[in-house]
Amino acid sequence: MSEEKLSWPGSALLGPVPPVLVSCGEGESANLITIAWAGTVCTQPPRVSISVRPTRHSYGLIKESGEFVINLPTTALAKAVDWCGVKSGKDVDKFAAMGLHTAPASKVGCPLLAESPVNLECRVFQRIELGSHDLFLADVVAVDVDPALLDSAGKLHLEKAGLLAYAHGDYYALGKQLGKFGWSVRKKKPTPKKTGVRPQTPSSPRRPRK
Repeated sequence: MSEEKLSWPGSALLGPVPPVLVSCGEGESANLITIAWAGTVCTQPPRVSISVRPTRHSYGLIKESGEFVINLPTTALAKAVDWCGVKSGKDVDKFAAMGLHTAPASKVGCPLLAESPVNLECRVFQRIELGSHDLFLADVVAVDVDPALLDSAGKLHLEKAGLLAYAHGDYYALGKQLGKFGWSVRKKKPTPKKTGVRPQTPSSPRRPRK
């Protein structure tokens, strides 16, 4: 680098992040909220987190029920992701306004977003007041997956979903694959060693001397 880096005050400048659509509430009170501060916090047991401002309409729904669904959005849902992040469920039915549909969850009372290829059904086990946001920690009690993302062996190919990413106010489609987990340390297959013996070729027949 030719110049020293600038030192700024502390900021939550982490990116890219998944801009998930979180569904909450039940029946006619069902709502969608866009959450950028979401993440995995544990694999065994499977646990995730979302951070929500207490002023948001969905905050009360999640706090009251203790349940929500993280719906992974695709690039086709980019407009809905942005719209649901700036509009309030107090004033409008977000599902109807965006032409989206609900689907029943298997373990929680709030609905799934039908247009999302992967849905994480979550049950809150702890809420932590942090400042501008409250952190909801939740167990993932079920995962709903579009069968179109599975191959003949039942393996999930999430790269086919066309998921959305968010970085510093902008939405992005995921780019080209650069590698797979563990590829940097994976041993290469040995190449066959050369023996140094040249392969024999049939010789040309000698012409009889005159």
